[in-house]
Amino acid sequence: MAVLELQNISKHFGAIQAVNDVSFSLERGEVMGLMGDNGAGKSTLVKMIAGNFRPNHGHLRMDGKELVMNHPVEARQHGIEIVHQDLALCNNLTAAANVFLGRELKRGFGPFSILDYAGMYRRAGEIFAELKSETRPRDLVKKMSGGQRQAVAIARTRLSDAKIVLMDEPTAAISVRQVAEVLNLIRRLRDQGITVVLISHRMPDVFDVADRVIVMRRGRKVADKVIAKSSPEEVTGLITGAIELA
Repeated sequence: MAVLELQNISKHFGAIQAVNDVSFSLERGEVMGLMGDNGAGKSTLVKMIAGNFRPNHGHLRMDGKELVMNHPVEARQHGIEIVHQDLALCNNLTAAANVFLGRELKRGFGPFSILDYAGMYRRAGEIFAELKSETRPRDLVKKMSGGQRQAVAIARTRLSDAKIVLMDEPTAAISVRQVAEVLNLIRRLRDQGITVVLISHRMPDVFDVADRVIVMRRGRKVADKVIAKSSPEEVTGLITGAIELA
């Protein structure tokens, strides 16, 4: 059974049809690339999965059950996490503090409770170890590389035992070495049975790490291709409209 199924999903903003009749399913433990030019509908589609927008038409199902969400908090409760392109990290805090931001561990009860710094450092360290990241819990985010910052953002998704992680352009504007580090983090999520949706304009990254790729154009899904049976040239043609599938 698919972990998530989208059936005939549509979203419009006034007269603008942002997403038009899109259907696909996500399997547990797969990496799916989501590609298309700016304005293709990728961001709107992902925001519906993440609980930011409700579809005007269509259905979302998770593990076979109807899924209706009005807020990203509800998506998180269902095991759907998103790593935004800007990462939403606080530069003046440690890695551990960012991982637990808004979900801090405490010791004691009621008005006598205090933050459990030791517990947060310990758990953050365990998550970084699971991800095989060299990021250290006590390091300040402002001193980190792009790859380490991505590790912190991804570690945050592990607190809620996420089933699906949506990643928005995680390899944009970072070095080649840091790109390799981020792609390895994605592989480790997949190895742990987590489904990853990778929104990217970087064709080499998608073909390096994804199992399949969905191409959107003008709000519609125009292709759903298995990576092993496609090529960068074909996907580029699908994005631009030079190739049309029957």
